[in-house]
Amino acid sequence: MDLSQLSLAVQKGSAAKAKQMVTEALAEKVEPSEILNNGLIAAMAAVGEKFKNNEMYVPEMLMAAKAMNTCMLVLEPVLTATGVKPIGKAVIGTVKGDLHDIGKNLVRMMLKGAGIEMYDLGIDVSAEAFLNKAKEVNADMVCLSALLTTTMPYMKSVVEEFEKAGYRDKVVFLIGGAPVSENYCKSIKADYYADDAVAAVDVAKKILAK
Repeated sequence: MDLSQLSLAVQKGSAAKAKQMVTEALAEKVEPSEILNNGLIAAMAAVGEKFKNNEMYVPEMLMAAKAMNTCMLVLEPVLTATGVKPIGKAVIGTVKGDLHDIGKNLVRMMLKGAGIEMYDLGIDVSAEAFLNKAKEVNADMVCLSALLTTTMPYMKSVVEEFEKAGYRDKVVFLIGGAPVSENYCKSIKADYYADDAVAAVDVAKKILAK
């Protein structure tokens, strides 16, 4: 099995074809970790690079990410059974009062494609829900999304909730969304800001490498 062809299928968003190739690779006894690293993670790295160079746009990224997710449905149980561990765990959600999820979903899929175990709490998520889930799964990272200037201040409430619970130093906060900025990130004492899904992957990898 030529895993570069699997990578290309994912990049093109050909979910059915990519899923079939993963199934065939497993049948051919290709190591699941090789399929993950040389097929799927390589594909999402290439997608990120193309996005940076304006050779690919958000709709194509979403299609590629969905193709990768389709493959992961086949591959994940095998990876778990063979003891391949994710590089980290992250809780993600759109903060309370905000019902937007396209950006959040894209970040989730891209981070999953980078080998991170993702726990998606959805939209309109309370500070308590973020804290409880982070504790439950022993998350390394909490990713907060907001698309409105009116909901953005709730990010501060989430950070403060972790502080009150004495859990602030257990996680790293990564925030993003249209009105959010590097300065805002510093002002609420979050850790990192990413202006798009590709930047989020770069930041997450650096965080987890530490």
